[in-house]
Amino acid sequence: MDDAAAPALGPLAGMKVLDLSRVLAAPWATQILGDLGAEVLKVEQPGKGDDTRGWGPPFLEDGSDRPDAAYYLCANRNKRSIAIDFSRPEGAALVRRLAAEADILVENFRTGGLAKYGLDAPALLAANPRLIYCSITGFGQSGPYASRGGYDFLIQGMSGLMSVTGRPEGEAGEGPLKVGLPVSDLFTGLYAAISILAALNHRTRSGEGQHIDCALLDSQVALLVNQAMNYLVGGEVPRRLGNAHPNVVPYRDFAAADDYILVACGSDGQFRALCTLLGREDLANDPRYATNAGRLRDRRRLELEIAHAIAPWRAAELLAAMAEAGVPGGPINTIDQVLSDPQIIAREMLQVMRRDDGTEVTVIGFPGRLSRSPASYRLAPPRLGQDTRAVLATELGLSEAEIEALRAAGVVAMGGPMRQDSEAERTA
Repeated sequence: MDDAAAPALGPLAGMKVLDLSRVLAAPWATQILGDLGAEVLKVEQPGKGDDTRGWGPPFLEDGSDRPDAAYYLCANRNKRSIAIDFSRPEGAALVRRLAAEADILVENFRTGGLAKYGLDAPALLAANPRLIYCSITGFGQSGPYASRGGYDFLIQGMSGLMSVTGRPEGEAGEGPLKVGLPVSDLFTGLYAAISILAALNHRTRSGEGQHIDCALLDSQVALLVNQAMNYLVGGEVPRRLGNAHPNVVPYRDFAAADDYILVACGSDGQFRALCTLLGREDLANDPRYATNAGRLRDRRRLELEIAHAIAPWRAAELLAAMAEAGVPGGPINTIDQVLSDPQIIAREMLQVMRRDDGTEVTVIGFPGRLSRSPASYRLAPPRLGQDTRAVLATELGLSEAEIEALRAAGVVAMGGPMRQDSEAERTA
């Protein structure tokens, strides 16, 4: 769809978001806002843009000599790209003018990193008191680690997440593991989007904007949930359990005759139904296993019995029987399998979009279903700087001659590499 023709849709239609971020946590937050209808202007460094544009292969083949990586495409739909070098005074002035008209600004520079350009929260809130300014960093705006850079892998380790992820001691392949997705980044992006929506509601009541401080470490610690509460209440440090659950039994993977399956019995009734299905009513009737607390105490013995009962079954046949009996279970899908799953297809979770050059890109859609104001898919992830000229003309009222002078001076770009990185790109 042509940018100029993209209609304003969704519950955030009319909201203007200035996105000074890159990589994943903050772009994830701004993509959520864009999916919900906000107009998102992604400010990128001329000549390079978001780091993730180069995080491939794979790359989206579009016939150009500089295609975008799949990683970039996952977090940047429903945005327009404007390439401005705000390490230059003229570029910083352009961004300040855009911020003066914005409802929301999101950035993920190191703490204090934007102050030298006059783009920090105090400066921009003074000029636009209704602005909601969201900073996303590894460790937040305060505390002894505030000046450090934060990366998902480090946060997964520092937060305790990796201490409860992986095979337990004494098993083959033992040791801590990170989650197979950058969940600390993604969780922080979600918390940032939630916080921004809360701040919008506050502004509706009060008329005032505010500064939001979101940290990867804080977000991941908040999501230790039951594991942290187990320690706070029980005093025992949680440990790695592989695919087993720290509080519920049986709740793990088991090997069937031809594949692994998942069993997730969350109640005594479901456990009894599983035992009946497996022909092991004796386990259901054993007083040691009558309650979850008992099953947890005798976890190892019980799980071995269940494993022996499951082993002769073919995975598909057992899962079908479990569904019929009301026992929660499922397969361990590969990515290609889940993306072709009939449930995912029925829910329209895959959306085909078309970039301004005609190249098609399939994206995974927004999961929330709003009955009155649904998410929309208006703009495919943009090419670097593809909207610079249009935004400068329509949002700031610059003439063609003024835009061309900025381009000639290297302050802005309409796409394509510059000879060297700017100061802002080098110090991000």
